Amino acid sequence: MLDSTKVQYPPLQLIQTWVWMMIESGNPELQDKGRNNLISAFGSLAKANEYLVEQVKK
Repeated sequence: MLDSTKVQYPPLQLIQTWVWMMIESGNPELQDKGRNNLISAFGSLAKANEYLVEQVKK
């Protein structure tokens, strides 16, 4: 049974792609899209960063 109380985040590879878009793409449109996708998925860039740090520790 699925635990509906646990927040479901996008797959880690997709999150990493959004981070790449935002930081390394060099394209302002891609940077905005990556940032907006992260904020939509996590509510803030800080929460996205916390999640990524947690995943790296695993």
